[in-house]
Amino acid sequence: MTDPRRNLPSVASLLESDAMRPLLDRAPRTLVTAAIRATLAAARRAPNSAPRDEEGWAAAIDTALMARERPSLRALFNATGVILHTNLGRAPLTPAAIDAITATAGGYTNLEYDLERGERGSRYVHCTALLRELTGAEDAMVVNNCAAALVLALNEFAGGRDAIISRGELIEIGGNFRVPEIMGKSGARLVEVGTTNRTTFDDYRRALGAGAGAIVKVHRSNFTVQGFVAEATLAELAPLAAEFDVPLIHDFGSGLLLRLDEWGLTGEPTTGDAVRAGATLVMMSGDKLLGGPQAGIIVGKAEAMSQLRKNPLARAMRVDKLTLAALEATLALYRAPERAVREIPTLAMLTAPADDVRQRADRVREALEQRGLRARLVQTEASVGGGAFPTARIPSTAVALGGDAMELDAKLRGMELPIVGRIEDQRLLLDLRSVPEEHDEAFLRALLAALA
Repeated sequence: MTDPRRNLPSVASLLESDAMRPLLDRAPRTLVTAAIRATLAAARRAPNSAPRDEEGWAAAIDTALMARERPSLRALFNATGVILHTNLGRAPLTPAAIDAITATAGGYTNLEYDLERGERGSRYVHCTALLRELTGAEDAMVVNNCAAALVLALNEFAGGRDAIISRGELIEIGGNFRVPEIMGKSGARLVEVGTTNRTTFDDYRRALGAGAGAIVKVHRSNFTVQGFVAEATLAELAPLAAEFDVPLIHDFGSGLLLRLDEWGLTGEPTTGDAVRAGATLVMMSGDKLLGGPQAGIIVGKAEAMSQLRKNPLARAMRVDKLTLAALEATLALYRAPERAVREIPTLAMLTAPADDVRQRADRVREALEQRGLRARLVQTEASVGGGAFPTARIPSTAVALGGDAMELDAKLRGMELPIVGRIEDQRLLLDLRSVPEEHDEAFLRALLAALA
């Protein structure tokens, strides 16, 4: 019996065929050749499924070519119900931030140029005035993420010295990154005090001595400890740090700038609270509750900040013009809190009325049913994500798709514009709480295209 693989065309014959001309006009010859080789390799593995004519080969090669042309980093719809989903890029940017990126990306900027003096300036001046205004801190600077901010501060003030921290705050922040390991890379000597559930003021005092470099407080934003517990607050530790002439460094993490109690999200302090409590340095993420780009924001005492700027590690951790542009535009919205809640996508999704989310989900369900597709509404509970408000459950509504959940999930993830939901009770749920309302039409178009 003749092996069907003997009848497969050669790379050269396919490359020179008329059907390849449109692909060669679209993409480099090397890329088209790679797509042909991949298509032939697939045909050798399953010869009975190989294309039968020139048009079939062209279509298969076109599919392989598109896979190679597709960027690795792609936009998608987050329908998981987790608003600050770390795996999906955390906070989507506000239109003001996107406009700011566009305005600064295509040309030159005054990133490190003082326009008034006509001489070299510093990138650390950008966002500083806004951060001082919004937090009440004396000074501020921006680095590339919150972990970098912590390493920089500890390297400057506790490098080769003791960094005193409660055992109850030696947390893992996700992705197997753990605070004690990050602190160790700074060159500081980690000194653990207290126990997992109870650390008192006296525990810190006993640990302070000639080798002390800093007292470190880490905000436990991604879990809670309840029951027989005790901890020393920032306000209690600030006078102790001053007495021993060491900085009080607070890894705040979440980046909350305004209270969300009105919408049922309580218990999370703001950055301003930490500044007023007396912390020397407060560091937080830009892409969590703040709703901006990935960044590590440090606010605090002017003298300490001046030292950080001179540390050689600051250059290794600096941010680019696009990050600064997006962050400044996001921060500017906080001058009017009601506008920030309305225009910053993270805050808008967190505070959207449950009835509004249900109505949006119902419109999706109705559109699916009009096309003969099975779907129904399910009451759900969304979560904040990003290590913030760990116990908060936000009333939401999801569209439960009819059919095999695993197959549907794979189909939606495989689209040109993927949709990521969550599987629960053997159903694929698409939670509208984590889809920005202005994306509803595009979301529905992508969903209908996937299920057509």
